Amino acid sequence: MPDAHRHHLVLLPPNRVWRTYQGGRLLDRREGKPDPADTHFPEDWIASSTRAVNPTPTGPDEGLSEVVCGDERTLFADLLQRDPRWFLGDAHVAKYGADLRLLVKFLDPSIRLHFQVHPTAAFAQRFLNSPSGKTEAYHVVATRPEMADPHIYLGFSRPPSREALQDMIERQDIAALKACFDPIPVKPGDTYVVPGGVPHALGAGVFLVEIQEPSDLVVRFEFERGGYVLPESARFMNRGLPFCLDIFDTSPWPAPRVQQEAACPPRRRRALGPDSWQDDLIGPERTPCFRVRRSEIRAPIQRRPEGPCIVIVTEGSCTVATGKATHHFTAGDTFFIPAGLPALDVTPHPTSALLECYPPD
Repeated sequence: MPDAHRHHLVLLPPNRVWRTYQGGRLLDRREGKPDPADTHFPEDWIASSTRAVNPTPTGPDEGLSEVVCGDERTLFADLLQRDPRWFLGDAHVAKYGADLRLLVKFLDPSIRLHFQVHPTAAFAQRFLNSPSGKTEAYHVVATRPEMADPHIYLGFSRPPSREALQDMIERQDIAALKACFDPIPVKPGDTYVVPGGVPHALGAGVFLVEIQEPSDLVVRFEFERGGYVLPESARFMNRGLPFCLDIFDTSPWPAPRVQQEAACPPRRRRALGPDSWQDDLIGPERTPCFRVRRSEIRAPIQRRPEGPCIVIVTEGSCTVATGKATHHFTAGDTFFIPAGLPALDVTPHPTSALLECYPPD
């Protein structure tokens, strides 16, 4: 098998995806577009092998990432299929095949998202013919300065009965649905896990990295946002509300539970050098679906891969050198580290923070 792709990082150009809500002005700005604006392209799907489910698809590859590896530009999914053991590692391939089992996104909403819920992996496997549900996590990168109280909604603080929930959704009593939640204030650096089954919404102006199981399965139980009314096909996965009510976790999620079970404060993992370190943000104690770490680089270091990894530069800039090439990255840039890469040298300018997203063990 030709191995021209070996010893290279995989570069991840922007991969904007249409969504039912508006946003994307900060993403436009990061991409250097001349007139940044909020549109229906508020998301960037990073290293995606997952097709987007949209009411009006723009094409058969919607959601799939085109990537650059060496001199080649190709779909990320095709690249993995060509040499899965190099890119993903023997242990991962033995368990999952040539499937990364991970999807990472930038989300940049200008309005609050629809109230929604996603199935757990167990529910998706049993009833939806999908290997993955959609447990997800948020790592807040920034908040829009014009938003005075950036927040998210995570779990019903005051759960309704099943009958009351169905009635609220059918009547679209948004005030009553919203009253079931307490907003959770967030700031840059905060990280939260949203388990499958937990109703939630992202507040306006919260720019974040979303780490999730690789599916686009969603029940949107609020039908209109920003003047756009969801068609029936985009509400209940074409299965009806009674079926989808079984997805909801209607146990109480008061603030103490959110902080104990969903919040993910950093925990020091190891030193990377005299002035650099790596923290665990999300480990197996929170979810088996993925792992997330953050590295603070303040002096040149050499790193060896800890498995396949999607990396996002969240602060500062750095140079990353492999055996074949040297790349300069700034905040907002993304790349994929193959499991087979022997080592990489990271030089910050003068400091850099890297968010590292790993697939399940």
